[in-house]
Amino acid sequence: MKRDSIFYKIFQQSPTFLFELVPNPPENADSYSFDSVAVKEPKFEIDGVFLPPQSDGAGVVYFVEVQFQKDEQLYERLFGESFLYFYRNRKRFSDWQAVVIYPSRNIEQGDSHPYRALISSNQVNRIYLNELGDIRELPLGLGLMVLTTLPEQQAPEEAKYLLTKTREEVPSSLNRGIIDLITTIMVYKFEELSRVEVEEMLDITLQQTRVYREAKEEGKEEGEQEATLRLVMRQLNKRFGELSQEIRSSISNLPLSALENLSEALLDFNSIRDLEVWLEAQN
Repeated sequence: MKRDSIFYKIFQQSPTFLFELVPNPPENADSYSFDSVAVKEPKFEIDGVFLPPQSDGAGVVYFVEVQFQKDEQLYERLFGESFLYFYRNRKRFSDWQAVVIYPSRNIEQGDSHPYRALISSNQVNRIYLNELGDIRELPLGLGLMVLTTLPEQQAPEEAKYLLTKTREEVPSSLNRGIIDLITTIMVYKFEELSRVEVEEMLDITLQQTRVYREAKEEGKEEGEQEATLRLVMRQLNKRFGELSQEIRSSISNLPLSALENLSEALLDFNSIRDLEVWLEAQN
């Protein structure tokens, strides 16, 4: 299951969910934005950063790590990246906090001794999802996070509970995004099931959710790409005869937009060399 991407979808859609996990959230938590940032020299990619609004002056930046697999250098990476980014942007931020989300304690880095002062301070929050309590007693945002950790035999019933809770407690103008997140979690958790089987499991119609709409659009684009590829190959074979395996392979790897361009460009080709030059230019 792609848990990292699920959590980042949750945080992108509802950044305030993070602050249900930490004590003493900022007063302007509703105004925070979620982003990923790059730090050069050396190059670091920080996936989860919660940025305070610049309009409020210097604020607290939150660094977030979702860790569902054992990583014996997690704290080295987390603090190295975070401190460098904080140093580069010192004038923008007044302070920093780090949040590490684990499914359970046994996933945590074993040798954390060099960072004992940091991880025991009130600047670092270690969250163990299996210790948050009954999913039905938690705020909705925390319930979504816990849902990602539940075993398959338990997840469907709790997902249906969260769907019902969302419809009853969240305004209709806002609940579509939460329903999308719940169904996305379940589609990722049960990748081996068909759409119809997931619908039956949740008693919901996936055509109404974003995860199904995105899948449908992806399928539509794949269909268009196959049709365009067949057309281009047919036109080229008609003009230049049987193409070599190397050329066929290069054309097959082109994205849809490039195939569409090729379908027009080939009308001006006078020889197979013109095609080869065009393909070389794409690289």
